Amino acid sequence: MALRDLGAEVRAVRTAVDLDDVRALVIPGGESSAMLRLMKPENLSHKIVERTRAGMAVLATCAGVILLAQTVVPTQPSLAVLAIDVERNAYGRQVCSTIAEVDLSPDFGDPPRMEGVFIRAPRITGREASVEVLGSWGNDAVLVRQDRVLAATFHPELTGDRRVHELFLRIGEEANG
Repeated sequence: MALRDLGAEVRAVRTAVDLDDVRALVIPGGESSAMLRLMKPENLSHKIVERTRAGMAVLATCAGVILLAQTVVPTQPSLAVLAIDVERNAYGRQVCSTIAEVDLSPDFGDPPRMEGVFIRAPRITGREASVEVLGSWGNDAVLVRQDRVLAATFHPELTGDRRVHELFLRIGEEANG
């Protein structure tokens, strides 16, 4: 809904053929291991890796970040296209979900913070220099960018603040320019 609110054309991607028809991809929250299983029959994960490495814009939130990370704890397969290490459910179980203020990079303008909805969220525990931190919660990076990949360990779509989605659309325009 957030991207539609900003005027973007949105469609579901469930198959490798569906992915051929989009210029940018959102990998949402959910259950990362279940998402991997659902991608397997059509080898969708391979196609996502291929398109991401070719410069397709990607926005990953929560479980989507786990799918893109190079290293996941506890160990599970991932697409390994984002140079970060993550720990699944690092902030606790579902009952520990919270809303917190995310401090944003000055590039986002005012206000300098946005609400972040953290639901069984992963924690970024390491990152390579190619990964830029755009948002943090305490000492934790919670919004990062590497090339045309934007990753939020929280759910920006659950707030009225559309700045993360606006940035994603700009990244997508750059990619398809």
